[in-house]
Amino acid sequence: MAKLSVDLLGMTFRNPILPAAGPNVGNGRQLRLTAEGGAGGLLAKTISVRAAEVPRPDMVRFGQTGMLNTELWTELSPEEWLDREYDIGLAAAREHNIPFLASIGYTPDELRAIGPKVEAKGVDAIEFSIHYLDPARLIDTARALRESVKCPIIAKLTPHKGDLGELAAMIEPYVDAFACINSYGPTLRIDIDRMEPTLGSPLGYGWLSGTPIRPLALRSVFEVARRVKKPVIGVGGIANPKDVIAHFMAGASAVQVCTAILLRGQNYYAKLARGVSDWLDAHGYDDINQVRGRYLERLGLKA
Repeated sequence: MAKLSVDLLGMTFRNPILPAAGPNVGNGRQLRLTAEGGAGGLLAKTISVRAAEVPRPDMVRFGQTGMLNTELWTELSPEEWLDREYDIGLAAAREHNIPFLASIGYTPDELRAIGPKVEAKGVDAIEFSIHYLDPARLIDTARALRESVKCPIIAKLTPHKGDLGELAAMIEPYVDAFACINSYGPTLRIDIDRMEPTLGSPLGYGWLSGTPIRPLALRSVFEVARRVKKPVIGVGGIANPKDVIAHFMAGASAVQVCTAILLRGQNYYAKLARGVSDWLDAHGYDDINQVRGRYLERLGLKA
């Protein structure tokens, strides 16, 4: 059986398949189910200085394997996470001997306020999202978090914010790794019989996730991996073992999954990992890390 564990930012993940920060990891109970379901590490839903007010309906299917959503950050207050939910997730992570990552947002002042509190809980790394940020504030935001915490920082990039390779290069001095991409949008879907939007946001706008954004996510990983020296985590449309392999070949060191888990359940992490191992065995690889960056190498680019 091929080796699936990956070493990243001083942490060892039992396999490279992590949750993305979303409704699949929206509280401590879901984090425990994620650990029990076979994820290589844990990542909690994004928190900020206040709870989000999510429009309803907040999620609808798009085809068989995609979703449109009006999800924001967590609907739980930061106090609820700091007083209870992180403790449940951290306990599950320690029981399963896997790393625990937090996700926070969004402005420099918000990251300064909440970053040290989250780090003090004992998380192994912190991811921050640029989802609601003007790219002009990106450096200030990354710097603010870097000055506030000592643990590893992962910047989660969003495809509608410009050239992701360029953005990654801008903030590389302040972060330790990158995750890309976030859901794509805004988008619009109309119920033509009722002449109404299918989502509950004011104009019906939402964000697209799942397999429809997979090619965009893969290209984004490739663009970032070829521009920066620090690790990249692939996110977006990963639904089967071959998707994991493709992200590694494009330069990813791990992947995150959300929509496929919402559609198939928390035990799908283990199924994905087994499928990756089977593919590696069938193609003569002993270790998942042996395929990382192979596509870049084939093109004569850095790996």
